[in-house]
Amino acid sequence: MAAIIYILLALWLIASWVTHVVICLKAASWGFLIAGAIFFPVAVVHGTGSWFGAW
Repeated sequence: MAAIIYILLALWLIASWVTHVVICLKAASWGFLIAGAIFFPVAVVHGTGSWFGAW
């Protein structure tokens, strides 16, 4: 059971990071893209928030 949770967590983190990268590239938001690359949680929060329409 723990292995499934770890796999789901990894998939969520990777998918939200990719979402962050795609949105930043599409919007040409270079500073925010670099901030997400340097500080990973920024990218995860932004990617997840984008899924739910937070911004």
